[in-house]
Amino acid sequence: MRARLDLQISRDLARDAGLSNADYDVLSNLSETEGHRLRLNDLAAEMLWSSSRLSHHLTRMQKRGLVTRDDDPSDARGAVIVLTKSGWKEIRRAAPLHVESVRRNFIDLLSRSQIETLGDVTGVVVRHLNDQQNE
Repeated sequence: MRARLDLQISRDLARDAGLSNADYDVLSNLSETEGHRLRLNDLAAEMLWSSSRLSHHLTRMQKRGLVTRDDDPSDARGAVIVLTKSGWKEIRRAAPLHVESVRRNFIDLLSRSQIETLGDVTGVVVRHLNDQQNE
């Protein structure tokens, strides 16, 4: 179910907004930060990606004018990723379309009781995975 749901939501996002899931994750994470900027390593950690993988993806996003890289004042070897005006416009356009897809393909199919149960199950699994990571 998870793989099929992810695939459908990805297809909808590409069709409706012209963005990949990775693009959307980068843009949405940056849009939620003060100043719409985040250190590359912090963004990678938030997305559960390696810094190298994220850096390659960001290069492609830079070419499309969605993000820029600034020098990190606290780390001469690091970079701060900044959401551009174009990137801000894209995430504001894409977010309602993405939410609609998630609702149409998942949330609206479930009863209130099922959503509550899903929340309980999700909490158990996330706590377990966090504990495994911290060992």
